[in-house]
Amino acid sequence: MSLTNISQLLMRNQDLLIATQPLLVNMPDDNFARELLRINPMCDLTVFDNNYANHLAHQKATKDKHTTMFDAYYHNTIKHDLIVIYFPKSKKELPFTLAMLNHVCTDNTRILIVGENNGGIKSLASLENKLFNYCEKIDSARHCVLFEIGIPLQQKVFNIEDWFEYYTVEINQCAIQVASLPGVFSQAKLDVGTRVLLENLPNVQKGELLDFGCGAGVIAAFIGKNSASVTLSLTDVSALALMSAEKTLTLNNLVATIFPTDSLSNIKKQYQHVISNPPFHQGIKTHYLATEDFLKGISKHIIDNGSLTIVANSFLQYQPIMEKAFAKVSKLKQEKGFSIYHSITSNKR
Repeated sequence: MSLTNISQLLMRNQDLLIATQPLLVNMPDDNFARELLRINPMCDLTVFDNNYANHLAHQKATKDKHTTMFDAYYHNTIKHDLIVIYFPKSKKELPFTLAMLNHVCTDNTRILIVGENNGGIKSLASLENKLFNYCEKIDSARHCVLFEIGIPLQQKVFNIEDWFEYYTVEINQCAIQVASLPGVFSQAKLDVGTRVLLENLPNVQKGELLDFGCGAGVIAAFIGKNSASVTLSLTDVSALALMSAEKTLTLNNLVATIFPTDSLSNIKKQYQHVISNPPFHQGIKTHYLATEDFLKGISKHIIDNGSLTIVANSFLQYQPIMEKAFAKVSKLKQEKGFSIYHSITSNKR
């Protein structure tokens, strides 16, 4: 796999990458980890990801000879002399990331932050004296920028509980308490698409249900509070989402199986119902491939006469894809720019 633009920019500055205890934070799943090991053959590398797909790729890249971690936050105790951070797509996620790393920094830790111009990296300099004591632009190329920053100013001991945002969703006289961490979709309030879905959701009374791409767990929590006989499972690629969903379910006195997956990689069983507000954005770029792969493959994980229900922007051409995989597909509702599609599997597969 070739290097992404941000990794190519980093490799132009190899003198800054010499370290004995380097830490990579949420970096893309390219060959940068291998290149860093080539530069530092005797180093003890740690790779942290809150994205499960990137975590699997980094496990493979390091051949299990170095530490790879998938979690919502970093709770290792190693003091790192180099930390390389990919600038997060969510503005609220950067303070969270720096706060969780504060305890593994020393006065000699070099902190590099790299990102794409269209991902907001240029705003980093404006955060000087708010999140860190200095910020220096090191290099720019291939529509990316590399900064070095000082040690985070946050001195308070990191506690994940301090970073949850809470709000209440009320739909059809059912109130749901929602907890969400920075970087999770619809962190501060319910998005329009999910609201349209829940207001027009087909009746689900029993059986095993999978909330795919669960985010903060709103869909599963709503169904669980309205259908006590449904067995809930939730999955997402994001560790931040999974921890948020777990907190949301706890707030609503619900239990469920919660697990990570890269697309369909960890879905091992069949469900009677699958419900999803599938993502179609990756960073700020429209990205359909993951959702299309999900729609093409999920029918194998639904029992005969089981159902898939999704909500999507009305301009997205998902219905033809679903019609190739399911015996029956119908549009239940089109409202506020969103469409709800309901698909039934064949009983003669």
